[in-house]
Amino acid sequence: MDTHSNILKYKHLGIYTQNENVVYMREDCHVCISEGFEALTRIRISNASTSIVASLNVLNSDILLPNEIGLSDAAAKKLNVSPNDTLYVSHLEPIESLSHVRAKIYNQKLDYSAFNEIITDIVEGDYSNIHLSAFITACAGDRMDIDEISDLTKAMITSGKQLNWNKDIVVDKHCIGGLPGNRTTPLVVAIVAAYGLTMPKTSSRAITSPAGTADTMEVLTNVTLSSEEIKTVVEKEGGCFVWGGTAQLSPADDVLIKIEKALDIDSEGQLIASVLSKKAAAGSTHVVIDIPVGETAKVRSTEMAEKLKNHMETVGTAVGLNVKVVVTDGTQPVGRGIGPTLEAIDILKVLKNEEDAPKDLIERALLLATELIELSGKVEKGKGLETAREILKSGKAYEKFIAICKAQGQFSKPVLAPYKIEIKAEKSGVLQRIDNRKIAKLAKLSGAPQSKSAGILLNVHLGEPIEENQLLYTIYAESKGELNYALEYKNNHNDILTII
Repeated sequence: MDTHSNILKYKHLGIYTQNENVVYMREDCHVCISEGFEALTRIRISNASTSIVASLNVLNSDILLPNEIGLSDAAAKKLNVSPNDTLYVSHLEPIESLSHVRAKIYNQKLDYSAFNEIITDIVEGDYSNIHLSAFITACAGDRMDIDEISDLTKAMITSGKQLNWNKDIVVDKHCIGGLPGNRTTPLVVAIVAAYGLTMPKTSSRAITSPAGTADTMEVLTNVTLSSEEIKTVVEKEGGCFVWGGTAQLSPADDVLIKIEKALDIDSEGQLIASVLSKKAAAGSTHVVIDIPVGETAKVRSTEMAEKLKNHMETVGTAVGLNVKVVVTDGTQPVGRGIGPTLEAIDILKVLKNEEDAPKDLIERALLLATELIELSGKVEKGKGLETAREILKSGKAYEKFIAICKAQGQFSKPVLAPYKIEIKAEKSGVLQRIDNRKIAKLAKLSGAPQSKSAGILLNVHLGEPIEENQLLYTIYAESKGELNYALEYKNNHNDILTII
């Protein structure tokens, strides 16, 4: 090998870094020495067909030889490389869009062109996690006005594929979140599709919660479908429940969500852009947004909900969506299950009209299905609830649900985790408060959503009389270690449930 060239031989290291492109080189590598590369430098890695930008990690061990180069799994997949392939290394040209990020850090207003440049570079993989964190933080804390949110949404819509159903009405719904167990989406899709409306539902995985809709539905069926596969399912059954990540709909959103999860940040402007860009890219025309309001929900006050409602509807109009926002009760979890498998069990109980199906989940799903059916204009105001309830009671929603699952590849029955511990009341009284955030954290410590069958099965709701030694909830875990972590957290936080 020409020691003065920037060519190195690829060695597979098997290092997982989520979405982050990382490159590994020896500190005595001739390329590092000749180019003056230092740790964390952003550099370009190329092969004959493509190139990526990656952050450099420098090694001083024998994992690599001086003429070898390693890549994180994410970077290797993007370059489609095999062991012993040759890769070319070069300095990274300046990322011009970072000037817009710096401008936003200093609270300057950005326009569509600026957001489009930023989003394009994010999708190309040119931003490191540090750059992404800076962009997210610069936009957080009410630092974007309505025009900026609209422009960011438009930029995110055009950053990936856009589905077209050749229909005047394509419906969708989204919940802002913060309520554990609030798994209405699969129920709404089943009811609405059984009614005859088209609802191609793409959902995200959990950001800061114990389960997202995609996590829960993955217990029951395949959710990683391509755009073409989504079209096939929807054309056959009228609806789907899939993870938006593989469909390349608003792909920048999937990158940003991972960083938001790590930062535990939900920026209002990016939340709106995230939700509405996915809806528009999926080809939706009519969208119902559920905003639960509660002391420990994501939206804590009616004033904040009204502001978000106005912004959602205004941005929706700007990007060509008919948006209806519904403000709902967010004071406690919905249903009994908190965690993918436990929530899947709740969904099936509701669809099968079982006696112990959670009534609050039934009523919330019917409310949102009603709003969608009436928003479509197919049913006059006031008649939608009767229609939705009949579809659920008749079993047509269950039939449609199973048909969609099978069209997506399979229907699997949920299986609970092997380890559990029952938490009982230490005194009698009335259940006055449930801390949504703390019970969600308890479910996450038990392993959810990574451990699909882990989580919390809640036996009580607000306002109920509680007897001493009554079962309050059960913690499920896939390992004894995770069960102990959750139990330790519970023992240190007696205010998860407040009984007076």
